[in-house]
Amino acid sequence: MSATPVLAGYDMVKKFGNGHTAVDGVTLEVFAGETVGVVGESGCGKSTTARLMLRLIEPTDGRVTLTGTDITKLPARALRRVRTRAQLVPQNPQTSFNSRLTMRTSLEFHLRANRTPRNEWGDRIGTVMKQVGLSGAHENSYPHELSGGQLQRAAIARALVTDPEVIVCDEAVSALDKSVQAQVLNVLHEIQQQTGVAYLFISHDLTVVEHMSDRIAVMRAGKVVEQTTPYDLWNNPQHPYTQTLLASVPGLHRAGG
Repeated sequence: MSATPVLAGYDMVKKFGNGHTAVDGVTLEVFAGETVGVVGESGCGKSTTARLMLRLIEPTDGRVTLTGTDITKLPARALRRVRTRAQLVPQNPQTSFNSRLTMRTSLEFHLRANRTPRNEWGDRIGTVMKQVGLSGAHENSYPHELSGGQLQRAAIARALVTDPEVIVCDEAVSALDKSVQAQVLNVLHEIQQQTGVAYLFISHDLTVVEHMSDRIAVMRAGKVVEQTTPYDLWNNPQHPYTQTLLASVPGLHRAGG
């Protein structure tokens, strides 16, 4: 593992205008080729944390680094140049795709926005569509013509097409039924094996986080209360909140059990 994380946030704080502190002193590091899971109940601050680390929203305090570069105060133009390295797969691709554009046009728009040379577009789009298990026919489909699983695969392809070093998956499978969810998780795992991309994987589902992650951070009320390996989390949870989360999952298997 490299000594420098590909994506990191240090002592991050986010206070909103209504006085609510959504993130309160969170530190997370994601290293090349690994998956860091962030789990917690709705409203705990995990999605806000993800957006802070991508600098989609501005932190009240703390700093964020991408491939060793402090991006906390980068001006917009400089930030656009490094954005290709970190991409997002959102929870609801239905709202993140333009309904008037085909999948291919959406990916081309994304490449244009990230200043990828036009002569690379065709090869890149063909490669990532194949990686996520979609065919050339799907490239010409509109969002409403795809199933939920296909649309989420297309969202993964859009994130991949700039050849990022890290992808933030924000509840990326929570809207899918269990069988489709498993297929999409397998796609993410295979892509990581092929490319070495790192994931910051946000979810409220402990079983999904266990399946995906090398390390897990448990969040409660804007803070990370515990951060460890899946095995240690399941077999020796330290924080009472973690113990409560584990107790609430019916039929949860424990690592090594």
